[in-house]
Amino acid sequence: MLTFDVRVYKLRIRSGRRRPFTVRWRVGDRDHSESYQFEAQADGRRAELMTALRLGEQFDTFTGLPVTELRARNTVTWFEHAVEYAAVKWPRVSAKHRAGIADALATVTMALVRPSSGQAPPALRRALLSWAFRMVRGRDGTWTPRMKVEQAPAEVARGLEWIARHSLSLAEAARPHRLRAVLAAVSRRMDGSEAAENTVRRKRIVLSNALVYAVSCERLQANPLPKVDWQPPLTDIEVDFRYVPGPRLARDLIIAVGTQGLRGAHLEAFFGCLYYAAMRPAEAAALNEKDCLLPGPHAAPEAWGELVLARSHPEAGSGWTDDGRPHDTRGLKRRARNATRSVPIPPDLVRLLRAHLQRYGTAPDGRLFRAVRGGRVPSTEYCRIWATARRRTLLPRDAETPFAKVPYCLRHAGISLWITAGIPPAEAARRAGHSLTVLYRIYAKPLRGHQHHANQLITAALQDLDQDVNAHRT
Repeated sequence: MLTFDVRVYKLRIRSGRRRPFTVRWRVGDRDHSESYQFEAQADGRRAELMTALRLGEQFDTFTGLPVTELRARNTVTWFEHAVEYAAVKWPRVSAKHRAGIADALATVTMALVRPSSGQAPPALRRALLSWAFRMVRGRDGTWTPRMKVEQAPAEVARGLEWIARHSLSLAEAARPHRLRAVLAAVSRRMDGSEAAENTVRRKRIVLSNALVYAVSCERLQANPLPKVDWQPPLTDIEVDFRYVPGPRLARDLIIAVGTQGLRGAHLEAFFGCLYYAAMRPAEAAALNEKDCLLPGPHAAPEAWGELVLARSHPEAGSGWTDDGRPHDTRGLKRRARNATRSVPIPPDLVRLLRAHLQRYGTAPDGRLFRAVRGGRVPSTEYCRIWATARRRTLLPRDAETPFAKVPYCLRHAGISLWITAGIPPAEAARRAGHSLTVLYRIYAKPLRGHQHHANQLITAALQDLDQDVNAHRT
């Protein structure tokens, strides 16, 4: 603990000792002392302590040292600090979050090197991502940086050696002009173009948290990032609805998926979930039979069903999960682990799911959709099938554009359909599984159209009121 409560005493001389001259001082309620062979040495040390006291420095109660001296003794480079921070965070976060932290730290670390360092090795980013900021089980079972457990290839080893030699100290890295350079780096992609707003925000949060960790380790007095004068680049995260399919085309694309042999037929209902229930692909991959509340076989054709979503299988890569599988098993995105989300589903999806269950059944754990060998459906597989459906369905000129380029477009199409159909925004946000703020930011265009419809209703109501008033007057 740091304190201003410091008293420095006169020298004590103890004859007969090998180091007879003792410097004594008290920090808080703790006494500290250092002994020297010569009086001049002891006088010099006492003068250092008195100078720090006159300058108004705080002292550490445990070590008894002035704060500047304590930091000098505990100097670490940004690279060393970042590796430690990644290791501390690893056990408590999801696989995708681990990968996100490593990505952000790699960008920041590459920007915090000495100006005279020269050209960085080609494999530096790979070395940081896969060896410095990625953890594996050590011999004692604890999560340890991979570079300390496994033998790295020669080019990776050169990258790690280079960054260890050229990384700025943590104190230098925390200077405002250094942090401005870092923030400029996180706002750009590797090709120099502007990064997405969510990417910039995510990386800035990781940087800030790493600096907060430095404060908790008493390596910095305070997080300097909030005081840095920096304006993030303005980017638009609103969906470009020129490239989102309408209801008829979305249905045609899903049908085109089902015509692609056994795998396409197996995944037709998967893509139906993305559109009719606006599910994320990771949520559809985790869909279980017990999550599907479908009307009975004798129900009316127009009967609706319901999905109660409880889990997600985000794809992160085998290097970021605890068990080495390429995907993680998590709760719903940005929800408590045991939270659920109820989504009513229309008859079109009811028929797709019922047909899927009758034809394919479920995996042993109850999942509806699985890969050829029984695991989670990989993104490479469903993206390949989507690309084929897109080529077969779209006009050649549309196929060369970003129109319906990725399966996630079906989720955008489903949510925009809800909004334009007149569902209240709060209900659309609840079904989609995100906040109203996100809904208004991403789906601003169809919401504006919905507001125009609302304006027309209000106008009609006011006209009715005027007619009633005129009739009353006559």
